Amino acid sequence: MARTTPTSRRRRGEHSTTAPRPRRRSSAAESARVEQRAQAEVTADSLQVFLNQASRYALLTAQEEIELAKRIERGDLEAKDRMINANLRLVVSQARRYQGLGLPLGDLVQEGTLGLIRAAEKFDWRKGFKFSTYATLWIRQSIQRGLANTSRTIRLPTHIEQRERRLARVERDLTARLSHDPSDEEVAAAADMTVADVLAQLVQLVGELVQRVTDLEDARDRCIADREGIDATLDKHAQQLQELDDGLGMARDDAEQANERRQRQAERIERQARDDIEAARYETQRLRDDLDRERRSPGGGRFF
Repeated sequence: MARTTPTSRRRRGEHSTTAPRPRRRSSAAESARVEQRAQAEVTADSLQVFLNQASRYALLTAQEEIELAKRIERGDLEAKDRMINANLRLVVSQARRYQGLGLPLGDLVQEGTLGLIRAAEKFDWRKGFKFSTYATLWIRQSIQRGLANTSRTIRLPTHIEQRERRLARVERDLTARLSHDPSDEEVAAAADMTVADVLAQLVQLVGELVQRVTDLEDARDRCIADREGIDATLDKHAQQLQELDDGLGMARDDAEQANERRQRQAERIERQARDDIEAARYETQRLRDDLDRERRSPGGGRFF
């Protein structure tokens, strides 16, 4: 029989104390976490499917790349597909470098694939370098253009976007290494630029943003003016339609009244014609009766 310790026995009237339950998070935050987790799982699943499909194609040797490039120049689409499929892993490796900049990894892979397709079309095997070296430049350029076109609400020119991203990367590296916000001189030295170039870049960036905001405001004002003009035109057309509808109603009433008058007149003519026919029939019958009496009278059918 197991012994019971004083701490294990519960006295009458005493209740076991349980640790307080953690407070539940708000439903909005919990739903946001669930949505982000689901989106991450979908992205991971789609990326895994993409990698599984890409792994079916073996990497190319230098000689195979040259042979495929020659066939691509002759318009061989099968060789182009082979070149692209064999380098899809390169797209994923480059797309991972641009995560967290405004586009999901799946979209980055799609943008990079467009650059890979362009590289397969433009590759010149006569220059002697590997296709992966040449394709990396096109993949990065395509991803950067995709980020510039879709990651910002206000789109900036590509060269300004790339320079701004370069300075931001240098500033993050310096902040992590120096444990404080770097000065303009430190950023310029790390980016191999002068302080004037860094400040000019910032001024140009602000100027571009101000110009784009101004353009958007002008476009909004034009849209408002166009909408007001469209509303006025619609009101005018609605008034014209109402007038046409009123005129059509009046014409319909006049037509109904004229139809009723014609119908009454036709009925009157029909009655008059019926009366005239009846009177003519009666007169004909009377003359026929008179003729019969004259024939039967003494004197032999004389009328006078």
